[in-house]
Amino acid sequence: MIYLDYVSTTPLNQEVNHMYQSLLNDYFANADSLYSLGLKTSALMEKSRELTAQLLHVLPEEIIFTSGASESNSAAIKGCVFQYQNRGKHIITTAVEHSSVYQSCIQLRDVFGFEVDFISVDASGNLDLKQLEEAIRPDTILITMMYVNNEVGMVFPIEKVYQMIQKINPKIKLHVDMVQALGKMPIDLTHVDLASFSAHKIYGLKGSGVLYKKTSTSLVPLINGGQQEHQLRGGTSNTATHTMFAKTLRLALENLEQKYQYVTSLNHYIREQLTQIPDIVINTPSEHVSPYILNFSCVGYKPEVILHALEMYECYVSTKSTCSSHKSDISRTLQAMGIREDIAKSAIRISFSHHTTQDELDEFLFYLKKTLKTIKKQR
Repeated sequence: MIYLDYVSTTPLNQEVNHMYQSLLNDYFANADSLYSLGLKTSALMEKSRELTAQLLHVLPEEIIFTSGASESNSAAIKGCVFQYQNRGKHIITTAVEHSSVYQSCIQLRDVFGFEVDFISVDASGNLDLKQLEEAIRPDTILITMMYVNNEVGMVFPIEKVYQMIQKINPKIKLHVDMVQALGKMPIDLTHVDLASFSAHKIYGLKGSGVLYKKTSTSLVPLINGGQQEHQLRGGTSNTATHTMFAKTLRLALENLEQKYQYVTSLNHYIREQLTQIPDIVINTPSEHVSPYILNFSCVGYKPEVILHALEMYECYVSTKSTCSSHKSDISRTLQAMGIREDIAKSAIRISFSHHTTQDELDEFLFYLKKTLKTIKKQR
């Protein structure tokens, strides 16, 4: 099997799996129960919170366990604007956000009457900082954006955005979707008010995420009903899953720089090889991008046909963001970059891991060339 869709999800680390199974069997009690088994279960979860905080260099009370990044994004965005709407009802985001951020902003605009500005990117995926600066108003309460784009891989200048906020309107809260950065590149939460993370993108469990919330930031809870997660997420705690986040994160952060350099070399290699194939256009810029993601187009070919043809060889790729893969429209990210429609319609995304080998990439290239020739003969 040649798996090149690590941005979508990752295989479960077996160390995580073994410990998780043990926790399910031995620590199944409700963490809010007052008897010893409940107290032990709670203690394990709180230890995970402490370790997660240490690994992210924040306080334990700033870590909120969730069911994943989509929930973290919704809880951060909606919880924040509901909390601070007395200051204003203006939100700023970008035109290339993950659907969980984009749809949250659309709902806040269409249902709750907030104003939303979508900041543009250029052909290289660079954020239009001038447009962002001009968009900030006295009634702006939240700027929400990703750190690493999940479709094309561009990296946004979070530090510059923070400095802009401090210069113009320091009361604005900054939320960052850091899903595609965690476990791949260094993360600094010093200048971020809210940040979203997911476990299954770093070889952990599905249904597991974290929301970082700075102590100086308040949120209106979206899930009521209990004291869990500092009264921000009511309901019986998924203790085994929450307990595993710290171990998952620790393993993901091991040899971070070494993994980054290795994947960078793989990215350079496959990029060079793809440029030699007729009708292929590379959509991912060459600078200010994550090496873990590469988006390209086989111009004139339907990407779904290529995807299923490669699947016959047990080679797995994606056509665009997996959360939007069942929609037939063109990727919002590629549209925002101004990529020509026929190129955008033909886009394929491949993503890498430190587990990926050059031999796998060579096999992928062989099958891709074979597929393109076969499809061409059929047209």
